[in-house]
Amino acid sequence: MTLSAHLISVHPQDLKFQFYMNPLYTYGPLFHVLVELEKQSYCDLKVTNNTEHHVAFKVKTTSPKKYFVRPNTGVVHPLDSCVIRVTLQAQRNYPRNMQCKDKFLLQSTVVPPNTKTGELPKDTFNKEAGNTLEEFKLRVYYITPLSAYGDFKDDLDHNFDANLETYKKRSYNGAIGFSIKFIIVGLVGITVGYVLNILLSST
Repeated sequence: MTLSAHLISVHPQDLKFQFYMNPLYTYGPLFHVLVELEKQSYCDLKVTNNTEHHVAFKVKTTSPKKYFVRPNTGVVHPLDSCVIRVTLQAQRNYPRNMQCKDKFLLQSTVVPPNTKTGELPKDTFNKEAGNTLEEFKLRVYYITPLSAYGDFKDDLDHNFDANLETYKKRSYNGAIGFSIKFIIVGLVGITVGYVLNILLSST
């Protein structure tokens, strides 16, 4: 899904980080996996300028020591786009319940033509200075094979139920077909026997 506004578009709207798994340990009742720490994970954001103007952006987060954002500030040319890479630093501890309350804020504003990133005034993203800003809020999610398994299991259950229902219908239709065939064979047998009986009686 893409967030759209007058100035820019941002895709995706959420930051999702994949935790790497180590199959040598046990985590949970179904899988022999454990989140392998001390590894970085990243997510890319595509920022598109929808206007004929130069648009400057700045990325802020509630956990600046936890994430590495490059570029965290920049200028996007008219109808152009750029990619922002948000890197989750190596974690020493496993996130509790894989929940994350971290958030990101992407601010954008129109700047004069041909403005360079290094030339942006310090108050460019300051509302109190009277600047008009657009803001996007992005949430952070942690992804593991266990969550992927949940979606996969739901698909399996759905397919199993659908196949079972189809099998029941086929079995039901097959039973009806067999009964009809049995009745027809019986009627044919009775008819043949009746005809033979008449012929023998005549003889």
